[in-house]
Amino acid sequence: MPLSSTTPRSLVDQAIDGMRELLASGEWAVGTRIPPEPELARALDVSRNTVREAVRALAHTGVLQVRRGDGTYVAAPNEVAALLRQQVGRRDLGHVLEVRHAIETYAAMLAAERRTRADLTALRRALAERTRAVKRGDAAGFVAADVAFHLRVVAAAHNPLLDDLYGGFEESLRTTILLPESGSDDLHDQHSDLLAAIEAQDPEAATRASTRLLDAVGH
Repeated sequence: MPLSSTTPRSLVDQAIDGMRELLASGEWAVGTRIPPEPELARALDVSRNTVREAVRALAHTGVLQVRRGDGTYVAAPNEVAALLRQQVGRRDLGHVLEVRHAIETYAAMLAAERRTRADLTALRRALAERTRAVKRGDAAGFVAADVAFHLRVVAAAHNPLLDDLYGGFEESLRTTILLPESGSDDLHDQHSDLLAAIEAQDPEAATRASTRLLDAVGH
């Protein structure tokens, strides 16, 4: 009897794929705690033991982080970002910033060419929340909104590999953002200019605006 050309995927592999879909969709964002085992088992239609093995596998790759007594958290959106995240933590800061600069400016150019209405809505929402957080003096909200804006610019490039690569810089990005002490958003104009260039579908202007923003913010 000839061997089958396909090998049935194990339940653990299927559970891992289901979790990857939740990560890719953004439903499981970096830094958030994933649902407990019983809930995941019901959602993925597998046993708790299968969920446990799937979580262990993703934790081994650095995508998830198990905290004893506290639950399991998302450390990276995918395996590529997890690996890059580990490398970023070991590299010279100047080298890290150079790579981030290259990714963000190129992504801005592509975003201007490929953005959708949904992308513009997400960017406007992030920028508006950034402004509101400054007015409230909400440091955590400001960091979250600023990170969301940068992530949405990259997402608007509609290149999955760029998303994966930039995901590895998310943690370093969060640690370099500070709420303005002046109570006013000194970089609002630079962010607005970038959004305007992307909305106008002007790749050259988007590249310039991204460069000015990154130069002004110093990261």
